[in-house]
This record gives sequence, C-alpha cells and structure tokens, in this order.
Amino acid sequence: MNRRLDQLHRYPFERLNDLLEDIKPATESGFIALSLGEPKHEMPAFLLELFSSEALIKKGMGAYPPTKGTGELRSAIAAFINRRYHLESAPIDAENQVLPVNGTREALFSFAQTIIDDENDSVTLMPNPFYQIYEGAAILAGSQPEYVPCTEATQFLPDFSQATKSTWDRCRLLYICTPGNPTGAVMNTEDMQALIKLSDIHNFVIASDECYSEIYKDETNPPPGLLQAAHEMGRQNYKNCIAFNSLSKRSNLPGLRSGYVAGDAELIDKFLLYRTYHGSAMSIHNQVLSAAAWNDEQHVIANRQLYRDKFLNVLEILNPVWPMTAPDASFYLWPTTPIDDTDFTRKLMQYTNIKVLPGSYLSRTINQQNPGKNHIRMALVATLDECLDAAHRLRSFIEKKQYLP
Repeated sequence: MNRRLDQLHRYPFERLNDLLEDIKPATESGFIALSLGEPKHEMPAFLLELFSSEALIKKGMGAYPPTKGTGELRSAIAAFINRRYHLESAPIDAENQVLPVNGTREALFSFAQTIIDDENDSVTLMPNPFYQIYEGAAILAGSQPEYVPCTEATQFLPDFSQATKSTWDRCRLLYICTPGNPTGAVMNTEDMQALIKLSDIHNFVIASDECYSEIYKDETNPPPGLLQAAHEMGRQNYKNCIAFNSLSKRSNLPGLRSGYVAGDAELIDKFLLYRTYHGSAMSIHNQVLSAAAWNDEQHVIANRQLYRDKFLNVLEILNPVWPMTAPDASFYLWPTTPIDDTDFTRKLMQYTNIKVLPGSYLSRTINQQNPGKNHIRMALVATLDECLDAAHRLRSFIEKKQYLP
C-alpha cells in the first residue's frame, strides 16, 4: 500500500457531510445547495442537438480515442487560447503545445506525477485557501506541500513574499489559481511575470488553474492568463508555463469532463508520454462536442450575463444586513461570518435549509493562522429564482441573529 495515502486529508465535502449529518432543518423551505461549484445553467442548445445525433453516437463508439486528441479538437482549443489571450506573435501550436484532458481535476493531479521527482527533497507551492487536488497531487508525487496565504490584506491573492529563498530553491512545481477558488481574486499580468522570472532562477514549473477564466464581472476586462503574461514578456516558447482550463464552468458542462493543458512544448511532450500509460484518452464523441464548444463564444457571453444578474440581485438583498462584494471573476461569494465558520454553517442549515462550505475546510492552519477561518464559500450556481430565495432566507437569518446560541 502506498504509505503516502495516509498523509491525505479528507476531502472538504466529506467533512461537510459529517458536519451536517445530524442537522434536521427547522423549516419547510426547500433545500438549496450553495456549497458545490457545479453549474446548473442549461447546456447550450446547439451542443445538446449535436450530442443526440446518431452520427456522433456511431463515431464515438466505433474507435479507440487518441490520447493526444483529434486534430479538430486541438485546433479548436489552440484557436480559443490564441483568440482569448491575444497570442498573435507566438500562437499556441495545436500540434505540440495542447493536450485535451478529462477535466482540469484529473490533469492538475496527474501533471504533478510527471513533473516531480520524488528522489529530491522538493517543495510544491500552492495558495491557501486552495483546491485540494493540488495538495493531494504533491503528496502522492513525493513532494512537500507549502502553503502561501491569501488574505484580505493582500486582496485574497497569494503573498509570495513569505516564501524564503530556501523554499524557492526546493520548489519544483507552483500551483496558482486565477481567478481564484474560493475568492474570485484575479492575478495581474505583472505578478504572473514575476513568478515566471523566479521560475528561470529556481527552475520550477508554473501550473495555472484558469477554469474560472470565462466568468467575469466586466465584459471589457477579461482576466489575464499565464500564457498571456508570458507572451507579453516575449517568452515565445512559454518555458515552464502550463495553463489548465475546462468546459465545466465556461459552457455549463461539468459532466462532459473536458478540458485542456497548454503551454511549454517540452512539458506537454512529457505529459503526453505519461498519459499514454495513464489510459486517460477522452472519448471521441466528447472530443467532437468539446471542439464545437471551444469554437463558440455566444453561449459563453450569455452565461456570463446570467451570473452578473445573480450577483447584482443577491447582493442587493444581502448587503444592507451582511456586507459583501462581488468578485472580479468566478461564481463564488466569500463573506466573513459573525461566528466560527463551521458553527455558522450548521446554524444556517438548521434555520434556512441552505448548504454552504466552511472556509476553514478549504485551507490549512499554518503558524496558528487559517486564512479560510470565519469565511464561507457560497456558489451562485443555482437558478436566479433559487439564488434569490436563498438570499431572502440568508437575510432573515442574519437579521434575526439566528446564528447566536
């Protein structure tokens, strides 16, 4: 048995289920889940039509899928990246700088197994709070996770000034998440370029989780990405830079399990070798659907507007009694709780039948500080009507101070 399995922490949603197991809501109001970042908007109609076509079904079932992905899909992904991040002078090459993956979750995990050599005393840096896959990937690859705090003082961005030279020297892999989960904070180009320069000095790889990149507040100001930052500093080979994205949030297709990895061709080549043995090829019909989704922007624009409408209306209800701010990107709210976040979560479930995620479950306590403590993550993924219903219940809960003993 792999001894490192014993080092893994229980997943946040398992802990949440245990936390709420004995709660019997004292209300007849229907259950509303704001805990899981699973989009509930409608699947794009043109993809639903394509999915149900007999030709696609036959094509998808009649051949082994290529691990590298079809040329059609890789071209669609490369075109999206080059268009979205303005990579005119050094466009991503569909042949050797793109791989389709079965959602970013499996790729963020397996990528660490490719990069990290467990014979070395390596460190993997990651934000805190964070997506727990980063931590598990590092541990099982034989690397020591090291957590970079994201607090209100740094606008919820990772404070890399706290990393020592020794840490940078031992770093082999750095995970960043921009826009951030759970805060929606967006790293600027200059900060990403500073990390790229550090990667030159200390020889580590930057893995940028950008799966919330297409849900943002200002239509004229999309969040920058790691490849864009590299491109703007003249790094045409994207050395040490790998970006991850998926269709789960962008196109409301979490069940399709479809995403991409793109960037440094040398790293992509090694990751492809790993994946050839890993047995992780995306099915043909998913590849066809994915290519169609990456090639279309109109459904994504409409999707963003749905989230803007929810933020606008929900915050109008809540802010008079519980001030909070819409993030620059993503579909999360990250408010401060008036009591301990786990106690607040239990009380909220008891009195409102609304399920949220305690912030401390998304963070690690380092030097007696947990940057997620006294926060909750609320995912505005349900319909507008459900989100408004939840907002009214939350307002009543706060006004009545039902969170108090």
